[in-house]
Amino acid sequence: MPKSQMDRPMTQNIEQLARQVEQHPDYRVLRRLMPQHTFTPPLLGQRICKGVVLDTETTGFDAQGDRVIELGMLVFEFDPITGSVFKVLSVFDELEDPGFPIPPETIEVHHITDDMVKGRRIDDESVARLMQGVDVVIAHNAKFDRPFVEARWPIFEQLNWACSIQDIDWRKEGFGSAKLEYLLSTQGYFYEAHRAETDCWALLFLLNHVLPNSQRTALLALLETLNQPHKKVSAVGSPFETKDILKSRNYRWSADLRCWSRSVAGEQAMQDELAWLKRHVYGERSARVEIETMGGKVRYSNRQGHKEFIAL
Repeated sequence: MPKSQMDRPMTQNIEQLARQVEQHPDYRVLRRLMPQHTFTPPLLGQRICKGVVLDTETTGFDAQGDRVIELGMLVFEFDPITGSVFKVLSVFDELEDPGFPIPPETIEVHHITDDMVKGRRIDDESVARLMQGVDVVIAHNAKFDRPFVEARWPIFEQLNWACSIQDIDWRKEGFGSAKLEYLLSTQGYFYEAHRAETDCWALLFLLNHVLPNSQRTALLALLETLNQPHKKVSAVGSPFETKDILKSRNYRWSADLRCWSRSVAGEQAMQDELAWLKRHVYGERSARVEIETMGGKVRYSNRQGHKEFIAL
């Protein structure tokens, strides 16, 4: 009897045991996330768009001095109206030699060694071919991945990008963290994190999940931000004592401007943010904040959008 057939009864028994355990209120069961190539078949006449879920492993955090050593991508079809994922068209995962030793501290994270990448180079033609006809590139922390891949493959500058951390309000949906491993665990799954392809499979699975409060897929919540004006609000000259309240509202320290900044999507959200700043940060005093307008082809990159100052 083939080994796969011999293992099947054992697997079935383990699954039955897992189901018994998860019925008890004091226990939760996590299952290993397996790659899923087909999700929901499209209906006749349903619009089909093409997206890419992308993840990188790098030698460090500086897109100017560090290099991509692994690029993982899943090209998939989806419905832009419902946010449903149809199927995965292509799977891409390749390693690249950065030309210098990989720092030990980064090897501890992704376990990619110098021997694994020695003499390897990611196929530029394959990357360009996979990007043809792509409507959106999605990364879990696009602000990290986008500068790296644009420095290596300028074709990514011409594509719309979205971020599954920033473009979905996970806290409003009832989640305590936006970390990918945590989000998958709330759905009852675990996976081997910190390798590009496995992270992509985890993210695509998550994007097809229906969010508990808004009752829309995570992918649809993310896509809706592409149709809204996306702006970075910089609280120029904010009093030092307001730093904690700014951090609690998801503002982050902007080293180049030396002030606190955050991104908002939509005109109403923009007006609400300006009103909040005037009341809670500037204490109804006169102030000016910097607004940077960024479309999908600019946001999360190191390139700048249109900037202007607005008086509060």
